Amino acid sequence: MTAASSQPTSHSDVADGVTTAEMFASGAASAVELLDAALARAERLNPELNAIICRLDNSARQTAEQLDAARGASNSTSTGTAPLAGVPFLTKDLTCATEGQPYHAGNAALKAAGNLATTTTHLAKMFAELGLVNFGRTNTPEFGLTITTEPLAYGPTANPWNTGHSTGGSSGGSAAAVAAGIVPVAHANDGGGSIRVPASNCGLFGLKPNRGRVSLGPDSGDGWAGFSVDGVVSRSVRDSARVLDGIASPWPGDPYWAPPPSGTFESAVGRDPGALRIGVCMHSDWGPVDPECALAADNAGRMLEGLGHHVEHSVPDALFDENFFEHFRTIVAVCNLVGLGAFEAALGRPMSRADTEGDTWALMQIGREVTGSQYVAAVEWCHAWTRRVAAWWSSHDVLVSPVMTEPPPRLGELRNPETGRGRLNDLLQFTPQWNVGGQPAMSVPLHWTPDGLPVGVQFAGPHASEEMLLSLAGQIERAEPWSGRVPPVWAGASPS
Repeated sequence: MTAASSQPTSHSDVADGVTTAEMFASGAASAVELLDAALARAERLNPELNAIICRLDNSARQTAEQLDAARGASNSTSTGTAPLAGVPFLTKDLTCATEGQPYHAGNAALKAAGNLATTTTHLAKMFAELGLVNFGRTNTPEFGLTITTEPLAYGPTANPWNTGHSTGGSSGGSAAAVAAGIVPVAHANDGGGSIRVPASNCGLFGLKPNRGRVSLGPDSGDGWAGFSVDGVVSRSVRDSARVLDGIASPWPGDPYWAPPPSGTFESAVGRDPGALRIGVCMHSDWGPVDPECALAADNAGRMLEGLGHHVEHSVPDALFDENFFEHFRTIVAVCNLVGLGAFEAALGRPMSRADTEGDTWALMQIGREVTGSQYVAAVEWCHAWTRRVAAWWSSHDVLVSPVMTEPPPRLGELRNPETGRGRLNDLLQFTPQWNVGGQPAMSVPLHWTPDGLPVGVQFAGPHASEEMLLSLAGQIERAEPWSGRVPPVWAGASPS
């Protein structure tokens, strides 16, 4: 596959979000024109991908028309516009909600009931204040509980790099839409890897922000005891940084608060990160790592050494503690059982086994068996484990590892009732640690297998280190650019 030009030649070609916003601000394209082009891309590609499960064309057009009218009224083509005004956007059908719009969270019972959101989350308001034009909801596994996007409610989302393979999850619908070029950036969230895994599987950049960086209000204080956080997946580092600048706003009553950056996150992308102390981990004590994933991390370490960083093979001693998943699962099970109550209230009745998928119901049963003291003990264990791991950062700045232990699996593998749960445990060995620790971590698209499947590399930093990670990501993007690599299912002009 030859590289495609990184410069758009028309509104129907695919630019990143920052360039698209510049097109709108300069008057080169109206918000309505940009929306129409994105809708046309969705019409052409979504039947093959099943990334978008609900269209919001009417409200999106109203937003686009308002943006065009406001720009015209200001009599300005370069000032007074929101940072991402006019950029077509998609929101994952989980956590981010707008009052009166569909909200199903990948669940067939909520879909059948035609459930609508009763409140607008702060996150949705912040996306709107950025000027993003949301025209749809993206597919997600039921309640975001697994790393493949194949819910019974809506069916599987296909990977644009090979439609027989998984996009990852739980933000797989968003990742497929961005990877295929339907939109330049889309909402995602991450409670155990759900930004980083889809980014890895789909050849995208995905940053999981620090705990407390993005508010979950007004209906939730923390997600999964602080494990979960919202963000986006994107093709360029600067898109993720600009969005983070817009959504990193604490709200009154938030239980966590991340210290603000020294400047903007976007400005960090262009800064030299300096010489960093980097540890590389290519193995897992919990199971085997595919040679392609180990090679991706090893090559990243060599590349970083060439950029002037100090690189060694090193890993926090407690990273693969044998008791980790027991406590992680306890907390996730209880938090999801509590969350089920909100969905039961929306339905106006209790939910039964018939209302959920088998693995979801099994997790709820685990939650029902956990006592209050067991839950608190699990939280305390995670806090102590976090302190043990955090000590490693006194002598290091970044930990490099694979995102997953294997390249993107085939669709159906993780849904097999006999082997799927075991396969899930086999694959997810590098990402949930940073949800428990609350530290930022990112997947960077640096490797492709010989048969063309993306394999991301994970970079984890200490507490509140998004600026440093974004500076490093910007340096890597300049040294090893990936924007010209496009999948077979692609919305822009044919590669030349």
